[in-house]
Amino acid sequence: MPSIARLGHVGLYCNDLDAQKRFYHEVLGLTVTDEDPQAGMVFLSARPAEEHHELLLCRGRTAPADAQLVQQVSFRCHGLQDVVEYHDRLRQAGAKIEMVVSHGNAIGLYFRDPENNIVEVYCGTGLEARQPYLEEVDLSQPPERIMEQIRASVAEHGTTGYVDPEFLRRQNIAVD
Repeated sequence: MPSIARLGHVGLYCNDLDAQKRFYHEVLGLTVTDEDPQAGMVFLSARPAEEHHELLLCRGRTAPADAQLVQQVSFRCHGLQDVVEYHDRLRQAGAKIEMVVSHGNAIGLYFRDPENNIVEVYCGTGLEARQPYLEEVDLSQPPERIMEQIRASVAEHGTTGYVDPEFLRRQNIAVD
């Protein structure tokens, strides 16, 4: 059977292509590898030498602003320091930060782009944890302390998964 090597790219329709381009290029730092203003297309990549584009932005969104079209778009970072720096950068840019969490195997920073799509930047922890796994992370702590807490949590819950009910309550996420 043939196999998939990796996800190549995701394409998003946009209401305001220029605002989306500025956000993904100037705030997240993706490289614009190509664009066709007449066709309303912008191609962006975090690894332009390896992948021409990982994100395609296209003019022409027709769905209502509150329509849920994309669950999330996630970008992997090299390490925790990148996630911390994005947290600061996104706050300075006025992006709405949804949450910062440990999934046991990764630390994820979730936020909204200018058109309200959920975007994540994350780094791996090198740990294995059954999913779902959701525990709040405080990025104001030193990285060593963050990892110490995650290692302890995964040692306790890694084989069963874990969702912090108190965190869900504070996020106004329904708990069964």
